[in-house]
Amino acid sequence: MDQNLFFARPLILLLQLAAGNDQVEAMAADQFTQLTALLRASSRIMVFTGAGISTGSGIPDFRGPQGVWKTRKPVYYQDFMTSEAARIEHWDYKLESWEAFRQAQPNATHRAIASLEAKGKLVKVVTQNIDGLHQKAGSSRGCLVELHGTNAEVECQSCHFRDDPDTYFEEFARTRQAQRCPRCEGFMKSATVSFGQNLRIEDLHAAEEAVRSCDLVMALGSSLSVHPAASFPLQAAERGVPYVIVNRGPTDHDSHKSVTLRCEGDVVEIFPPAVRAVLAE
Repeated sequence: MDQNLFFARPLILLLQLAAGNDQVEAMAADQFTQLTALLRASSRIMVFTGAGISTGSGIPDFRGPQGVWKTRKPVYYQDFMTSEAARIEHWDYKLESWEAFRQAQPNATHRAIASLEAKGKLVKVVTQNIDGLHQKAGSSRGCLVELHGTNAEVECQSCHFRDDPDTYFEEFARTRQAQRCPRCEGFMKSATVSFGQNLRIEDLHAAEEAVRSCDLVMALGSSLSVHPAASFPLQAAERGVPYVIVNRGPTDHDSHKSVTLRCEGDVVEIFPPAVRAVLAE
């Protein structure tokens, strides 16, 4: 068997189970060949990631049918800054999910992305995710843009001091009081971007630089419906670089003329085998 087809088998078998015909196998193999060819030809890849790459690590999504926002109302940033009750609600919600975030481990998709960086083929990972799994998998801080922040740290909203969250969650669980900065008594908050809070200008500039310099853009596990984040892969594609989307379910960019290759399915069944095939050559 051809080595590329061997690596493609998870995708082919997944599609066969759904459709049960030989045409599906040929289509999947063709897409896999296209995907590996694009990865092989590129040396400055921009990878854009969404919640779909982390659900396999036990991280719940936010907007799906079983998403967090179906049972929880988000705390808006202005309310957090002006209301003690809102700050307690924020800390209560974050405490509820903290153990799952702390215990979560990267999956094959996170590791495949890190391996591309290790081989010098990656210019940037631009992620919507706040789970910190890219860094756990080995992605360097310099190569990572966390547009929506991270749950891996807490941050003072006054002096911007950052710290490990564990002691703050332990103290909140004990006292049920919103946490204060040990340096300036400002409000401590997860280092994530809340509704109504501006994205960090440094992160926007880093994403824009990746858009200008990449030679391939890949969107993995995102519905591409949240802005301004979803605009970055499309901006790169509109420069004329190849644009690959891998996602289970429709995305807002599916019908865009700039899309080079659209792979439907679980990212972990499609992307890591393609990366392994290319890096094994």
